[in-house]
Amino acid sequence: MGTVGRTVAAPLLFLNFVMYFIVLGFASLGGNPATGYFLTFAILAAVLGIVSKFAGGTHIRAWRNDSLAAAGATALVAWAVTVLAFGFACKEITLKGHRGWRLKVLEAFIIILTLTELLYLLLIHAGMISSRHGPGYRDTGYGTDPAGHAGHKGTGIPESRV
Repeated sequence: MGTVGRTVAAPLLFLNFVMYFIVLGFASLGGNPATGYFLTFAILAAVLGIVSKFAGGTHIRAWRNDSLAAAGATALVAWAVTVLAFGFACKEITLKGHRGWRLKVLEAFIIILTLTELLYLLLIHAGMISSRHGPGYRDTGYGTDPAGHAGHKGTGIPESRV
């Protein structure tokens, strides 16, 4: 199984993990009442992003199809909420009201995280294109022995039919 996507996704996973912690810190400081929705979704995106990186770390370590499901699903949800916070950040910027430096930093981090989380999401799903980039969706070796018979893989114990 290829590791091209794995070697690029691992540092990106760590970068996103650290950036989500920074977003959580800045969003927790608060702001004026006009930024309520933005701060709410920034905190939600940060918490979901941090949690998704735990599933992503497990997937990077195992690099198999079964770990891809959890990592891909949580990363997709985290990215979707980050995109929602990105929309609120863009709205804050276009309103051109007085924003403090903390809010400007938070907006910048949300914009950067939207792009890096999308890149991470594409990298862990790179196996769809070619199995040399990551775990492919077409691996059929699970649950069968080398001869193709059903059973528990690697144990030599035949599967019971109940």
